[in-house]
Amino acid sequence: MKVDLFDFDLPKDRIALRPISPRDQARMMLVDNDIQHTLVKSLPDILLPNDILVFNNTKVIPGRLFGKRGNAKVEVTLHKRIDEVNWLVFARPAKKCRLGDVLNFNGLEAEVTAIGDEGERRIHFNIEPCKIWGALSQHGTMPLPPYIASQRDIDEQDSIDYQTIYAAEEGAVAAPTAGLHFTTQLLNALNDKGIHTAEVTLHVGAGTFLPVKVDDTANHKMHSEIGEISVETANKLNAVKKNGGRIVSVGTTSLRLLESAVTPDGTIHPFKGETDIFITPGYTFKAVDILMTNFHLPKSTLFMLVSAFAGMEKMKTAYKVAIDKQYRFYSYGDSSLLFRKTNNDQ
Repeated sequence: MKVDLFDFDLPKDRIALRPISPRDQARMMLVDNDIQHTLVKSLPDILLPNDILVFNNTKVIPGRLFGKRGNAKVEVTLHKRIDEVNWLVFARPAKKCRLGDVLNFNGLEAEVTAIGDEGERRIHFNIEPCKIWGALSQHGTMPLPPYIASQRDIDEQDSIDYQTIYAAEEGAVAAPTAGLHFTTQLLNALNDKGIHTAEVTLHVGAGTFLPVKVDDTANHKMHSEIGEISVETANKLNAVKKNGGRIVSVGTTSLRLLESAVTPDGTIHPFKGETDIFITPGYTFKAVDILMTNFHLPKSTLFMLVSAFAGMEKMKTAYKVAIDKQYRFYSYGDSSLLFRKTNNDQ
């Protein structure tokens, strides 16, 4: 499909630079047979007992590092973990991060050990593996999306705002932003309603922010990310489906992982490894019934995904309404609840 089909005019001021507080007061657009408007806190009144929300429990690490190669300033953003001390990174300026160079991030040193085809670097941190998380906390900053970081400074509040309240597994360098809307009070209200929850892990990489540079989706190479679905979670999800409940994916990251682990008959299997699934219109969803997600940027792989899930024309209409009604877009923005299209939807 032509990438231009997923383009639309998004005013710059629609990109949220700070989240709403409290988190569950964000607006939420319901996209089903028609379009309705509510707040995230109303989710327990919309879902049904025996539905199950699937959260991505990855934890964002301070993966943006500023330092030097000799006297030259460099900046790297961690992209994908090989292991605790070996990472793929995006470097700026890349030409100053050559093979064998030693980068110094205010005392935390790393060596460039490989250069990838797309210009990314592989670096090795000269530190004991057990100390890496503490070192990143000391020397790194939160890797806010470039369309936020380019408009304001990153501060201490972002270390709270850009993390879900249930984050547990360290390794992401971008937040699963649909989950940023949840509060303890909202989770308790969902539980009181008899709505189940489950957790999966997909360590979101900085590749999620990469633009689509090709003219046709068939030529786009999707970034890969590391994920895991436990046996317990797979069994829980399959039991809910068997009993007539719906799987509600909190975010596109959870959805991509679930759709990577499902067989054509709809059975979700345990999963541990990498996924580079790229979902565009024409894809047949087998695991997820409802998707909760923020509003995405034009020509992005995420707008392609939601167009596949709810229908391209329906999502174009929904996004036009969102812009007209002043919805806030992307990581710190408002939410939507999308119901999977039927065969008759476009």
